[in-house]
Amino acid sequence: MFHQPSHIHFALPEWLESYSGTYKPSSSLEERMKFVIGASRKNVEEGSGGPFAAAVFESGTGELVSLGVNLVFTQTSSILHAEMVAIALAQMKLGAYDLGGSGMAVHELVTSAEPCAMCFGAILWSGVRHLAYSAFSEDAAAIGFDEGPKPENWIEELESRGIHVTSGVEREAACEVLQLYARTGGHIYNSRKG
Repeated sequence: MFHQPSHIHFALPEWLESYSGTYKPSSSLEERMKFVIGASRKNVEEGSGGPFAAAVFESGTGELVSLGVNLVFTQTSSILHAEMVAIALAQMKLGAYDLGGSGMAVHELVTSAEPCAMCFGAILWSGVRHLAYSAFSEDAAAIGFDEGPKPENWIEELESRGIHVTSGVEREAACEVLQLYARTGGHIYNSRKG
C-alpha cells in the first residue's frame, strides 16, 4: 500500500535563534553581509550544514526578517539551500508568498554566495527587490560544489524583473568560510561534474 509523509518539516540548528539575536539593524549592506557570512561560518563550525547562509531584510530599515543556513546534508533535502530556507522562513513569518506584495516593505535577500540555478529560480518569484551576494559561483566550484546552469545573463534577467543585484560584497570573508569547509573535510554533495 502506498504511503508518503503527510507534511514537510525541517529543523533549524539550535544556535540559529541566539545568533539571530546578535544582529543590530544596520543601513550598511556590508554590515548585513558580515552578519550573514558569520552565520555561514557558524554553520560550518557547529557541523549543522554547508558553508552558506542567507537572510531576508527590510531594505529601508535594515531590520532582519529571517535568517537561513544551508541544511541539505543534515536535513537530507536537496532543496534546503540557505536562500531557500531564508525565503521560506520570511514568507511563513509574514504570511505571504510574495515578499513584494502590495502594502509590504521592500525586501532584500543577502546571501554569502552567488545563487545556484535552483535559488536563482526561487529569487525570481520570491518578491525580493534586491539581491546582494558575496562569494562568486567559481569560488564555490573551486572547492567542488556544482552550482548548476544559469543563464549567462542571469543578473540582467533579475534586473529586468525589477530585482537589483549587488555582487562581491565582502567576498574575501565568504571565500575564507568556503576554504574552512574544504579544509575541515566538509561534505560536498550532489556534484555531477566529471
